[in-house]
Amino acid sequence: MEEDVVDKGEDMASVRDFDPLTGTIPATKVELTVSCRNLLDKDTFSKSDPLCVLYTQGIESKQWREFGRTEVIDNTLNPDFVRKFILDYFFEEKQNLRFDLYDVDSKSPDLSKHDFLGQTFCTLGEIVGSPGSRLEKPLMMGAFTLHSRTGKPMPSVSNGGIPGKKCGTIILSAEELGNCRDVATMQFCANKLDKKDFFGKSE
Repeated sequence: MEEDVVDKGEDMASVRDFDPLTGTIPATKVELTVSCRNLLDKDTFSKSDPLCVLYTQGIESKQWREFGRTEVIDNTLNPDFVRKFILDYFFEEKQNLRFDLYDVDSKSPDLSKHDFLGQTFCTLGEIVGSPGSRLEKPLMMGAFTLHSRTGKPMPSVSNGGIPGKKCGTIILSAEELGNCRDVATMQFCANKLDKKDFFGKSE
C-alpha cells in the first residue's frame, strides 16, 4: 500500500536576515530525516504500514499544527522514511515538535481511520544540538499535552493507548541546508576581431 501525502513544509517562511525594526530572529533551514525501530505490529497477517506525521506548536497560541507527513512504507516495523521535513530553525526560539506514528490501513487522509502507533515530543534545538545532530527518543503510547507553565508533556488517555507505554524508538537526524552562494568565473577569448578604430586596434 502506497499513499502520496502532500508535504506542507512549502508554506514555511524562508531564510531571512535580522531586521532591527521588526526584531526578526535570524534563521537557517534544517532538513529532518525520520527513522523508527521496533514499532508496534498492528496488522494480523503482516507487519504495520507506518506513516509519520510532524506537528509544530505555535509560539503564541500553543496550538499544534500539522506541518507535514512522510510517505507510507509497506510491511515494516523499522522504517527509514525517504520524505524529509524542511523547517526554519530560529536560533533563539524554542520550537516544539511532535511526531505521531500511524499504521495506515486505507487511502483515507483522515488519521482517525488508522491505528495509532505512538508519539514523541522534542524541540528542534534538541535535534540540532545532539551529537552528530542525531537524536533517539522512545515512542510512547497515548496522547500527550504540554503543561501550560512548564512546557513538559503530560499524558492523557486517548487513541486507545496506555499513557507511558513504550512502543519503539524514533531516530531524528538534522542537516543544515546552506545557501547556494557559489561564484562562477568565466573567461572570454576572441580572435580576428574587425578593426573599428582609426588610429589603432579595437579594444
